[in-house]
Amino acid sequence: MKHHSPVIDHFTASAKAYDERNRQLAPIAENMHFLIRLILQNAPARSHVLCVGVGTGAEIISLAKYFPEYTFVGVDPSVGMLDVCRERLAEAGVLDRCELIHGYVNDVAHGENFDAALSILVAHFVKREERVNFYRAMSERLRSNGILINTEISFDLDSAEFPLMLENWKAVQSLMGATPESLANLSMQLREMLSVISPADTESFLKQSGIAVPVKFFQAFMISGWYGRKELLK
Repeated sequence: MKHHSPVIDHFTASAKAYDERNRQLAPIAENMHFLIRLILQNAPARSHVLCVGVGTGAEIISLAKYFPEYTFVGVDPSVGMLDVCRERLAEAGVLDRCELIHGYVNDVAHGENFDAALSILVAHFVKREERVNFYRAMSERLRSNGILINTEISFDLDSAEFPLMLENWKAVQSLMGATPESLANLSMQLREMLSVISPADTESFLKQSGIAVPVKFFQAFMISGWYGRKELLK
């Protein structure tokens, strides 16, 4: 069933500045993309890949370079992000292997059409009560034994470790140009503006979505990543 809620566009106005702001975190992103490519190296050579919250296309460009027969569907609720994404994909010479959709994962045609589905640094924008359905929407679009890869900001905000981790996260945000005011409110932002959940909850929700064995493959401070295969139909 399609998602008919109005498309909320938070990023159009800042789309062109998005990559520049995140360039300070390139060492983290490069490692994450490197590991994602290793996870997908045994996927079918002509894999059809769904990128949810495709943003400016970094995941597609990373994969398209190493997997020349992959084709991609990217979906994002931001018109501005998709415009920049289209430019980036054209510059990389891979636009002809891509379809871009304005909307959410539920706006992608239903059916087991994809060999892999990626959600990279998106899920923490999805409300906790909607998180299982978000993961499930990706899982339902995977072929049997297809691979779901998810990275997000994930941490137990009530743990004894959180105050120390928060200092590290402030350093990350400072690199991205955060103001003193936003740094002072960072804990509140993680709790109220984003939907940051614990790694244990993320793994539980992934299992509920049809990924029986989520494997944690990545962590960089509060950014964590999991992958798993959709169970084979019996």
